[in-house]
Amino acid sequence: MKLITVCLLWAILLAVTFDNAHAQVALSSIQGKVLTDARVPAESATIILLKARDSSIVSSTIIGKNGRYRFDDVPADSYLLLATMIGFNKVYAGPYELEEDKTFRVSEIVLKPSSNQLKEVTISSTRPEIEVRPGKITINIPNSLTAEGSSVLEILRQSPGVRVDNSNNINIIGRQNALVTIDGKATSLTGDDLATYLRSLQSSAIDRIELITAGSAKYDASSGGIVNIVLKKGTNVGANGSITATAGYGKYYKGNIGIAFNDRMDKFNVFGSYNFTADKTFRNIMTNRFINFDGVLSNYDVNYRNVQQSTNSGFNLGTDFFISPKHTIGFLINGMSRHDDFTKNNGLNISNQGSLDSIITANSALSRHVTKINYNINYSGKLDKAGTTLMADLNYTTFNRSSSEYITNQFFKADWSPYRADLLLENLSPSTIHIWLSKLDFSTPLSKTSTLETGIKNSHVSSNNDLIFGPKVGDEYLSNPNLSNHFYYTENINVAYLNYQNKFNKVDLTIGVRGEQTTSNGNSVTMNSKISRDYFSVFPQTLVTYHINDKNELSLSYNRGIGRPAYEEINPFLYYIDLYDYRSGNPNLKPEYSNNIELSHTYKKIITTSLYATIISDAYDFGFYEQNDTSKVSILTHTNFGRIYNYGIRFSAPVTVNAWWNAYFHIDASYQRYVAYPQNGNLNKGAQDIIFNTIQSFKLGKGVNASITGVYESPNFYGINQNKAQYRVDAGLGTQLFNKHGTLRLNVVDVFNTLKDRAQTNYQNINQTIVDKKESQVARLTFSYRFGKTTVKAAADHRTGNEEEQKRIGNGGGN
Repeated sequence: MKLITVCLLWAILLAVTFDNAHAQVALSSIQGKVLTDARVPAESATIILLKARDSSIVSSTIIGKNGRYRFDDVPADSYLLLATMIGFNKVYAGPYELEEDKTFRVSEIVLKPSSNQLKEVTISSTRPEIEVRPGKITINIPNSLTAEGSSVLEILRQSPGVRVDNSNNINIIGRQNALVTIDGKATSLTGDDLATYLRSLQSSAIDRIELITAGSAKYDASSGGIVNIVLKKGTNVGANGSITATAGYGKYYKGNIGIAFNDRMDKFNVFGSYNFTADKTFRNIMTNRFINFDGVLSNYDVNYRNVQQSTNSGFNLGTDFFISPKHTIGFLINGMSRHDDFTKNNGLNISNQGSLDSIITANSALSRHVTKINYNINYSGKLDKAGTTLMADLNYTTFNRSSSEYITNQFFKADWSPYRADLLLENLSPSTIHIWLSKLDFSTPLSKTSTLETGIKNSHVSSNNDLIFGPKVGDEYLSNPNLSNHFYYTENINVAYLNYQNKFNKVDLTIGVRGEQTTSNGNSVTMNSKISRDYFSVFPQTLVTYHINDKNELSLSYNRGIGRPAYEEINPFLYYIDLYDYRSGNPNLKPEYSNNIELSHTYKKIITTSLYATIISDAYDFGFYEQNDTSKVSILTHTNFGRIYNYGIRFSAPVTVNAWWNAYFHIDASYQRYVAYPQNGNLNKGAQDIIFNTIQSFKLGKGVNASITGVYESPNFYGINQNKAQYRVDAGLGTQLFNKHGTLRLNVVDVFNTLKDRAQTNYQNINQTIVDKKESQVARLTFSYRFGKTTVKAAADHRTGNEEEQKRIGNGGGN
């Protein structure tokens, strides 16, 4: 807490000290006049300053009685102006090239009456649906026909370069899990919880999705890249909001309702959102395990069926206080409360030499409740006219899980006659995690083309986990000391980074370095075992872009990343599935490190071809099985298996077939080689992996759109599993209602019900096949309605700084 207080005081001191500092770069201004066609001042019109290269909004103002406007403190660059007024056609003007330390006077802009009187003027972006920049692909949602009425999760499933697997893991670099953020703030969720939350976010509230594969040193050093979802932002004082409702059905019901609001006033704004989701889902996993031991071939065939009923409430509430035009302090609280009820039916058939020997059933009812709340106070300040900025964040996150499961094991001979008494088991696994974090970021221009960024971050995590597992004896459950455990874990990470950006004629350069010092301590009270680690890691990053001409550019990037295990993956608990199948954490699990290099060519900012290579050491991000042939017990865990070498080529391009038919194609072809460390076996295997996805968009009539999305992934090898091909077709039909304030969309995911995981493992003494089928064929009807002013400036971007720590909390245990 002392460090948090020091950081906040330092932020305020620097803000005051630099507030009137001399500008290092002389800025410009742009001014002019807006008139109507009657040659009178266009009073109350809106004039918006846009960057010419991407139409992004820089600033805006309201035209006064004299019709004049002026934008001050504008860096030298190329700009557009957009003038809008109710009852008049909007007018774009420019581009204008602003020189350093000059005042640019624009010719008069004249507005002409529109033939149709509009109740409200809405800014329409001219950006393409997909933009490609070095190290980043941007999907502009308002310009995407396929995105209308869809949830963020479905948009990601269709997005080029994104893999969303059957367990809802999201990958953009190899198969390492990406860090998912909303406006730079982590969702704090993984797996099914993350999927549920992303389904509750609708396209009507999204401005763009950024797929960042080469982030600068100021980003967390994530080995799996970053998926940043940017919410829409307006420009003026006022209030707006949206409400969204979804009803769906697959094998069972699905439903979601959410509301978001923003009210901006002169000195402060208030913003918030609430989403409630209720659904019921189904999952079926069939495992056939073959054990050849002591001359006897045994088959352990499991049919696991799981029905999950869930309710989830998520909220976000905050406010920004504008201390002055240059300084803002904000407060934010967000969180979730989720309750799951599982009904599990697990049937195990044991055969020897091809003859059924016995049957064991494990039926259970599991109730789990998870709450997660994050508190944040933040400051942002512009310290001089040159653009020097300071940002500070203080965070506290608390996570609590209660989980209780009661299991009934029954034992039968081949003829279904019982051969022993039922075994009743209790499985309790409460958990509490606390995260304290402080973060400070400083940025200053060194010249009109160069910028220096630096910052520090500290996070402290404490985790308290308990597992009480044992049989029922008489009228009470007793704890089994061999399967119960109590585990404490603390982790402290200190971070500092330095980032430099500059432009040299046709070359853009970003170079940075990030240092992270980690200290962790694990204490298994039950096992009387302690593990301590103290290590320092350096993460360099470089991005060089060469602008060949207006249409072509080349870029070369390199970055090093780290993937730290989720907290539950290092928890040494033995989670019960049945008497012969367990899942276990590994307290000896170390982080994995990645080195990524990519050479890309971009044509017109939409057609891209990339050659890439990734090498991962201490790779752990896939399941590893440990089987005892004598007891027939199999344990699924994670281990630092070895190295992964991944080389590939990506290509994506849009195609306009005609005025009503557009298509987008994306291909990712790679060669992957897995090399085990000697203690994990002698695996040295390479295989190809080809992913192809296409989006076909159709304009069927006025305001009616349709889309068909197809995804195919070839058979591939991942970890120690040989996976069969995956394929899926989605379809959607949507229309706009109520003067484009409402959207109605019917979406069918996995139309032909083909999506499932099919894998075979044949490594060392493990020989098994797995078919994992989740409920994937779902039809959803979604209605969204936007109310209030569509040009309201939204809440400030609060990047809380503890994204990586919240991500690693996970969802509180598997199902």
